[in-house]
This record gives sequence, C-alpha cells and structure tokens, in this order.
Amino acid sequence: MDRRTLLKTGGLAFVGMGLGACGPKTPKAPPMIGTIGRGVRPALDLVPVKASWDRIIHTTVGLRPYRASGFVVKPEKLDEKTLIHNYGHGGGGISLSWGTSYLAAEMALSHRERRAAVLGCGASGLTAARQLQRRGFDVTIYAKSIPPHTTSNMALASFTPTSRVVSTTRRTPEWDEQFRFAAEYAYRELQLLVGRDYGVSWIDSYGTMDEPPPERIQSPRSLLPAHLRIGREILGPGQHPFPLRYATRQRSMRIEPAIYLDALVRDVLLHGGRIKIRTFDTRRDLMALTENVIVNCTGLGSRDLLGDNELTPIKGQLTLLVPQSDVNYKTSGGLDSTSGQFGIGLHMTPRSDGIALGGTAERGVWTMEPNAEARKGIVDGHIALYQSMRPPRHLSAQVM
Repeated sequence: MDRRTLLKTGGLAFVGMGLGACGPKTPKAPPMIGTIGRGVRPALDLVPVKASWDRIIHTTVGLRPYRASGFVVKPEKLDEKTLIHNYGHGGGGISLSWGTSYLAAEMALSHRERRAAVLGCGASGLTAARQLQRRGFDVTIYAKSIPPHTTSNMALASFTPTSRVVSTTRRTPEWDEQFRFAAEYAYRELQLLVGRDYGVSWIDSYGTMDEPPPERIQSPRSLLPAHLRIGREILGPGQHPFPLRYATRQRSMRIEPAIYLDALVRDVLLHGGRIKIRTFDTRRDLMALTENVIVNCTGLGSRDLLGDNELTPIKGQLTLLVPQSDVNYKTSGGLDSTSGQFGIGLHMTPRSDGIALGGTAERGVWTMEPNAEARKGIVDGHIALYQSMRPPRHLSAQVM
C-alpha cells in the first residue's frame, strides 16, 4: 500500500509486509479506540502541517464589508434606470453570493430592457453576471479590480454563510427570511460545482478544545436552517492526534478562491459577457452608463458610492505556507486560539496555492498592511499546535 492510498483510506495504521527469507507475514490489525456513543473504530491518523516561519510564502489582507443590519438586496429607481443593490455580505460573501445574486437577477426582470451593467468583479459581481445571463441579459461588468486582485481572492473561503454577516440585535424577520433563501440556494449551487474544476470540494474539518463541546440546539432564531447543518462527531481524549483533550469532526465545503473566481470569469466571458475597468465615485456617475439595469456589487465601495455609512470593514489576513499535498483536512482552534484586540481565532485550510493560516477580525480597520503582531500570533499558534500533534503511526512503523 503506497502512502497516498494509505492516506485516502482514513489513516489506517501501517501494515507491515515480510521481506526476504522471512516470507509474507499476517498483517497486524489496526489499533482500535473508542468513539463517544459508537463503540470502537480504527485509530485516527493525520499528517501534521509543516508549520514554520521558513515555509511562509506571503501574507494577504482583505476587508470584509460588514453591515450590522445585514446585507442589502433591493431595487432603487434612478430616473429611467433600475439600480439593484447586492452588497454588504460581511464574511459570508462567497458563501451567499449565488443566492443573493439570484434575488437581484429576479428583481432585474421587472425592467423591460435586457442589457445590464454589473458593478464589481468579486464573487457577488461574477455570480450576479451569471444569474443575469441565465435570464437572457447581455452583461457588462465594470470594476476597479478583477481577479486575482479582488477582496474575494483574499478570503479563507468555506461555506460559512453566517460569518460576520449581521448583528443579532439588528435582525428582522424579513431579513432572516431573505437570508435563509439565499443560503439554501447558494448551498445547492455550490454543491453542483463540486468536482467540475471550480475549486469546490468537501473536506474533513476538526475543531479542537479542552472542554467537551456543547450539544447543538436548533432554536427558532437560528440563522442557518437545520438541514444545512452537517452532522458532527465528538472525539474524546485519546481518540484524535491533537494536543487538546477534545475534538469535533464534520464535513465542510471548501472553496479555493483563485480557482473558483477564475472559473467564474471564464464562464461570464464564454456566455458573451464583457469586463471593463472603470470606477464610479457617486450615484451621478452611474447615469453615464448606457445600460438601464445596474446591479451594484461594490461591497465596501458602496460606502462612498451610495453614502451607506453603516458599512464598516472587518480586516482579515491570511498567511500562506508552502503547499503540502498530504494534508487534506482543516482545523480551527489551538493551544491558544484567541488573542485580544485582533480577534485571532486560529484556522487552517489546505489549498492548491498553499496552506492558508488565519485569521483575524479587526473591526473598523481600513489599512491593507498586514498586522505584524497578529501574523506572529497566527503563525506561532499553528506551529505550537502541529508540533504537539501525535504523528501518524504509519510514519514510525518499521518494516520487518
């Protein structure tokens, strides 16, 4: 059994094979350990991330467009033009964009014209363009930046539609209904892209902690519908390789921004769309567009463009390590997973462009310069976590 096959089988212990005069030997059974409420199962092996300062490629910064009252999807009249807003998704932009863009495109159908301008070329702008094209619109995207230089390119990117998307004190029943529709639609759409060269895949995600995790309770006020919550398994002491007492495991949808956004650009262009580099400073500038249907997906840009002062940035940054093909799992948490003012919560996601380490949440911070202190906390925290992991048994097993 080669190493790659071994990893794909879920971390079974190394099976020794006899050599020379010894002849073939009977394979050893893998060690068994208990699972909470499920009897026994093969021991869990994971290859640790090679986290070190000399494996760093670079650090990126992105500003999440947060509104305490949640994202905006609504139409507005500008003389003979229809301006449809689709912005303010917080940390859930890639997760929600297919759903909110569906709503925006449906609103566009009320206008008799079938030529549309989309402002912005991140996840929301690209999905809005595709939804409009599906309804017969001739689409031009106008943007200041295009992939790989958009805010969406800087995202950690998993299906996390509730991430910093709304304040619990500012929610309304109407907004909740709109959110749940968008989340369900986006979930189905992203699932259709799995395995189709869009950088969307399913991966095991582990959370680590020293105290037993609480049971999940679905309340009527929960944002995410119960059927979109993937079941999780609780692993107790000795049942996982992490240096904390408990871990949770569940399947998670991973989205690789560089692959995903380039694929959406390709789709827009293949269906006759155009992309033009252009900026807009005020509403008045929009009147110069020849299209009478305009979908605004400018994210934080809507603060100046529309005077929406509720928009505020939540700064995040990722540090990428050299790619590691034998790591195919995510982690959250660590030996010291929080760090005061920077809101550090350790997160690791393996991608084809590198091992992405996050993350921070600095509210109201506009600078695009990496925060050196936060970067140190993220990198050192992950080094401590993975250096303390139990190594896989197959790496230390000896051939007899």
